[in-house]
Amino acid sequence: MNSSDRKRRLQAARRVVVKLGTSIVTGAEGGLCAERVEPVARSIAKLMAEGRQVVLISSGAIGLGRGLLGLHPSRLKDMAVKQACAAAGQSLLMEGYKRLFDASGTKIAQVLLTEEDFSNWTRYSNLRRTMEKLIGFGVLPIVNENDTVSTAELETVPGEKRAAAFSDNDRLAALVMSGLEADALILLTNVPGLYGASGKNKSGDSRERRENVIAVVERITPEVKALAAGASQNGRGGMVTKLEAAEIATRCGGLAVIADGGEREILERIFEGAAAGTVFLPAGRMKGKRRWLAYAAGVRGRITVDAGAHRAITSGKASLLSSGVLRVDRAFGAMDVVSIADADGREFARGIANCASSEQQKGQVLFTRDNIVLLQAEP
Repeated sequence: MNSSDRKRRLQAARRVVVKLGTSIVTGAEGGLCAERVEPVARSIAKLMAEGRQVVLISSGAIGLGRGLLGLHPSRLKDMAVKQACAAAGQSLLMEGYKRLFDASGTKIAQVLLTEEDFSNWTRYSNLRRTMEKLIGFGVLPIVNENDTVSTAELETVPGEKRAAAFSDNDRLAALVMSGLEADALILLTNVPGLYGASGKNKSGDSRERRENVIAVVERITPEVKALAAGASQNGRGGMVTKLEAAEIATRCGGLAVIADGGEREILERIFEGAAAGTVFLPAGRMKGKRRWLAYAAGVRGRITVDAGAHRAITSGKASLLSSGVLRVDRAFGAMDVVSIADADGREFARGIANCASSEQQKGQVLFTRDNIVLLQAEP
């Protein structure tokens, strides 16, 4: 895709998801940073006035709550303290957004989500219908994880493999984008994009930093992932989680952009197709329930299959028979989502089980092809 094609697609994007990180939302003292958030709010209102449909994913509740309660950052090591801060800060977050969006007459709605809203297919479908109604009414949904009752994100340990449907608001934004089949995911943070190898640790002025940003990523390879490391200073995410979110967005057929939320009129520039941030190009078009299976579903069980079953699933696009299962690594029930691994222990697919692991019989179809999705691009 050349620059003109990229520009055309960004200009044509009608439904977009914008995510604001903690570094943009909160100031040094823990309050809402109106200096950074107000321009973004004006830009979102302008995009909506132009006919675009926008969903805003916003971090910041815990930081705002910590500031309100006057707590030292070290206190956030305690789970109950984090949840209390989330409860206190969420109302401040929405109060701030209401004040900012009232200036443009933009109606807003609060949507707080937990992992179960994604891991359960019925709740996932209900969530989509509710969001579609809000968007149809011309309302801006403002989404955050319900940290007061959900600990899936708060308990995430950097470096450990994710088990939950989402473990940070970058991934949450990507799952919302996926569920709504949006055209673009915009991740606004405190850096101008993904740095190349020579600029990863650049400490010069903003112009020098921007010069070291990769403008376009055609495919998120292991080499691209190696350019990202570490969490952000104030938030729970970092460039690694943003790349994971971008990968979901592009595999779902959309564009993803990582850009500096503090830059002047950054959203307008992005959707005008100007050179801004790092743009990730679409890499496929996974749809519907297969998309949910790959990214949002909560995995309940795990099996290891033999080479023949692996080949049949990846090449022949066949169903999986119980005879191809080498072992059940983690028990599961009927209709549970199950991780499917090869003989070397690598997860390569997921499926919805036709029966419980304890009830399977020889030669039985354990997973039908329509209920299996490969985790790598299918041929």
